[in-house]
Amino acid sequence: MSTELINLNPDLLLLRNEGYDIEVRNGYLVVQSVPYVNSRCEIAYGILVTDLTLNNDLTQRPNNHQIWFAGEHPCNKDGSIISAMGDSAATQTLCDGLEVQHRFSCKPPVGYYTDYHLKITQYVKIISNPARAIDPFVTARTYKPIKESKEDSIFFYTDSASARAGITTLAKKIAMDKIAIVGLGGTGSYALDLVAKTHVREIHLFDGDKFLQHNAFRAPGAASFDSLKNKHSKVHYYANIYGQMRRGIFPHEEFLNEETVKQLAGFNFVFLCVDNGTVRKLVSNFLHEQKIAFIDVGMNLELIEGAQCLRGTCRVTLSTPDKSDHFSRHVSIADKGADDLYQSNIQVADMNALNAALAVIKWKKYCGFYQDCCQEHQSAYALEAHALTRDEMARMVRT
Repeated sequence: MSTELINLNPDLLLLRNEGYDIEVRNGYLVVQSVPYVNSRCEIAYGILVTDLTLNNDLTQRPNNHQIWFAGEHPCNKDGSIISAMGDSAATQTLCDGLEVQHRFSCKPPVGYYTDYHLKITQYVKIISNPARAIDPFVTARTYKPIKESKEDSIFFYTDSASARAGITTLAKKIAMDKIAIVGLGGTGSYALDLVAKTHVREIHLFDGDKFLQHNAFRAPGAASFDSLKNKHSKVHYYANIYGQMRRGIFPHEEFLNEETVKQLAGFNFVFLCVDNGTVRKLVSNFLHEQKIAFIDVGMNLELIEGAQCLRGTCRVTLSTPDKSDHFSRHVSIADKGADDLYQSNIQVADMNALNAALAVIKWKKYCGFYQDCCQEHQSAYALEAHALTRDEMARMVRT
C-alpha cells in the first residue's frame, strides 16, 4: 500500500481525511468497506476500484467514468437492481488479492469526473444510499487507522499503464528475478528499452564497448552532445538512463570470455545480442550447459547496388531447457556468419528495433504474458517480402 502517493495528492488525501478506507495498490485506488444492499435486502460490504491516471505520481483527471466493484450486485432497498449504473458483469483479477465481479458506468452530466474524490464519493452515494435507508448508521467513512508504508515496486513511480489497461496481474508473469542482456548494440539497446518497462527485478548489462557517435543513430532515445564527449561505456550510459525510471539495473563493463561467462550462472533468462560468432558460441554453449533459457537475435542486411536499396532479414531464436536441438541449425557461430548484420556493417535503427521487439514478444510469450498457440522457437522477418516465418514449433498448428 502506497500512503506516500496518497499524501502527495489532494483528492486522495481528502478521501482519507474524510474517513474512507482507501489504499493505492499496483496503480489502482482501492476503497474498502463500501456498504450496499444485496438482492436479499441484506446490508453487505463491497470494494470499489479505479485505475489511477498519474503523471510524476500526481493524479490527473480520471481517464474514464467507469469503476470496478467487488461484491454482489448492489441493489435498492427492496432488492431490485440499481438502474443508475450500467453493469459489465465479469469476474476479473486486477492484481494479487484483488478480484472484482462488476464494472459499473455512471457518467456525470459534464461527461467526466474532475478528480478522484468526486468520482469515488459519487459512486459511494449511489451504491450506499439504499443501505443507509435501511440503517442510517452504516457508512463507508470508517476512519480506519492507517499504517504508513511504501509500495514495494521496482519503479520509482507507479506503473499506471498496467493498471489503466487492467493487466497488472498479467504483468507479474514477466516479473523474473534476474535476466541478462549480453551486447548493447542496436538490437540489445532496444531490447533493454522494452524489458526495462517490465517488473523484472534485476537487469544485468554486459558489454565492454564505449557509447560513441555512431551508436546514437541506432539506439532508443536521443543522446546529447555532452554525453558523446564523455565516452561512457555502453552499459553505464544505459544504466544511467534507465536508472532514472527504475531500480535493478546492473552494468558490467566487460566482454565475456571463458572465465567471465560464468557470471551468467543462476540467471532466469538471457538475451544474446552479440556481433561475434566466437562469443555467441561461448555464451550459448554455457547457457545450454546451465539449462538457462535464452533468445539469440541476428540480422543480415545487404545493399542492392543497382537498385540502391536494402534487403535482408532479422531472426529470433529461442532456446529452452526443453528444446535446444534446433539452435545450431539456425544460428551461425562462425566469426563471419551469413546471418551477421554487423559483418556487412549495415545497421538501421528501425530494423534493430523490430528485431528487439520480436525477441521481447517471444520472451513474453514464453512467460505466458501473450497467448502462444504455435510455441515457435525460431522466427524470421524477410524485409523485401514483408513475410514473418515461424519454425521449430513445440506444438502442431493447423494451417
